[in-house]
Amino acid sequence: MYSFWNPEGIPPRTLAPGVTAKIASGERMMLSLVTFAPDAVVPTHSHPHEQMGMIVSGTLEFTIAGETRVLSGSGMVFVPGGVPHAAKGGPGGAVALEAFSPPREEFR
Repeated sequence: MYSFWNPEGIPPRTLAPGVTAKIASGERMMLSLVTFAPDAVVPTHSHPHEQMGMIVSGTLEFTIAGETRVLSGSGMVFVPGGVPHAAKGGPGGAVALEAFSPPREEFR
């Protein structure tokens, strides 16, 4: 089964104060278009899913296992399952496209 999505038609899901995601999911992978208000924080957490992300706009401070980097342009990140990570929107906010495998059931 195939699907087409327009992000404008996907209701946003609040992940943290100032952070929303528009989620599209298949059987074995999931995409999440995440919008960060300026300085909004997703606190340190982990999950068993692999996660990859790419900056669409703005800047994002991303911390993986205690190492912090500022991503901008089309910077990308990979987080193995089970590894603690956190994110903070830059002063102008950020938009990131994230992929999860397998899909996060709590986001469906």
